[in-house]
Amino acid sequence: MPDNVILRISNVSKSFGAIRALRGVDFELRRGEIHALAGENGAGKSTLMNVIDGILKPNSGEIIWDGKPVRISSPTKAQKLGIGFVHQEIALCPDVSVAENIFMSTTNISRSFLMDYKGIEAKARDVFRQLSDIDPSVLVRDLSISNQQLVEIAKALTLDCKVLILDEPTAALTEKEAQVLFGIMRRLADSGIAIIYISHRMVEIFDNCDRVTVFRDGQYITTRDVAEIEPADVVNAMVGRVIENLYPEKQALAERSQEIILDVQGLTDNKRFSDVSFQLKKGEILGIAGLIGSGRSEIVKGICRLDGDVSGDVYLNGEPLDLKHYQDSIAAGMVYLSEDRKGDGIFLDMPISNNVSALKLDQVASPLGLINRELEDGQAERLGNKLNLKCGQLSDPVSSLSGGNQQKVAIAKMLSVNPNLIFLDEPTRGVDVGAKAEIHRILRDLARSGVGIVVISSELPELIGVSDRVLVVREGRIGGVVEGDMITEENIMHLASGLDAQELTG
Repeated sequence: MPDNVILRISNVSKSFGAIRALRGVDFELRRGEIHALAGENGAGKSTLMNVIDGILKPNSGEIIWDGKPVRISSPTKAQKLGIGFVHQEIALCPDVSVAENIFMSTTNISRSFLMDYKGIEAKARDVFRQLSDIDPSVLVRDLSISNQQLVEIAKALTLDCKVLILDEPTAALTEKEAQVLFGIMRRLADSGIAIIYISHRMVEIFDNCDRVTVFRDGQYITTRDVAEIEPADVVNAMVGRVIENLYPEKQALAERSQEIILDVQGLTDNKRFSDVSFQLKKGEILGIAGLIGSGRSEIVKGICRLDGDVSGDVYLNGEPLDLKHYQDSIAAGMVYLSEDRKGDGIFLDMPISNNVSALKLDQVASPLGLINRELEDGQAERLGNKLNLKCGQLSDPVSSLSGGNQQKVAIAKMLSVNPNLIFLDEPTRGVDVGAKAEIHRILRDLARSGVGIVVISSELPELIGVSDRVLVVREGRIGGVVEGDMITEENIMHLASGLDAQELTG
């Protein structure tokens, strides 16, 4: 094996019952490179990373570390070898401080009877000096999702890594935070650390990685130098077909309606947003853009009465709503799909059918209040077919599904109450490119059927591709609106950054 190869995977297979998650895959990682691993959800990327990290044991195959065959029997063994893993799903202890989380698994902190909190906080500040200005003394539960992700990355940076695995590390980060991370990755690579970078975002792969390996259906497909290929080549290798239209056609001029589904006037909570007014028209998809912290999610949660003490007027299909709680919003036909799919959107350990019915159980209950399993399964099957849900049995736990199909279950849960309006917060976060295209089609079909669709997204290409109009939120207020040819990244960022709307270009 060449001296510059730190890790080689040879003919590794892993099965879960009848499901073959890895089918004799190969993978090679060189010292000092940033190596992207791409593939749709269910392609086997995470399974292989869990094998490398000792979380899963392969059924067959060989792992060669620094020229020698090894058995990685546990994450502790992986850490001793010099493998650090930042998982896509945040796995922090919410009720202890940032500093305690960062150094919880390390052996270089004193294990004396009395913890030196000031000492570990000082060490944590040194780590964050290159990442963010997060206070190491605060409890993790009080941090935003993006800051929790930065804490996960900080944990990995404290380890003496030879190989660092980053699984969708920018999914919850702002553009500025992501750029800081990319700079750190390049410095680590220049120092000889090898990085495995898992991402669905082609721009990130082509801007920051040296090579890319593609998996599909548990099989190794190809490894190429990033400089020698185009993003379309990677996408086509991932899905095994050519994806020509990631976004469906927008509203045609003849389809536009002046009928108003949602009318929000003077929405205020006096802390995070104030005097917010906008309208959603029938048949359109309305995008909401803004920097993280701008108040875009808080505004939508305020409309649905999920959060805060809110004043202002909300009209749905011309009728004024008197909302006190989220249950009132659901009863009115207005639902919210959370950006934190696995925290708030679905119940991972529960069956698919239970998840779909969870918003309104009386629809599948008997007169005595008992769940009618036949009704529940019928509802889940009908909505699953509508969304092209790929699953084994409706009794399977949602955790057994790919990310894209988990999101379809979350959308089916929203549709189970026959909504007039759905707010979707980061609807394709952590979803592969094939499933993204399918979800975008579903949203457009729903809009054309008369369901109001409002999409919040940090991915500007998604907002531009799927939205008929985009509201831009800045510091808790509507900073401007763009539509038609004016929906460009430049114009959205101008408004999000506080520049005058008159400076927009079309």
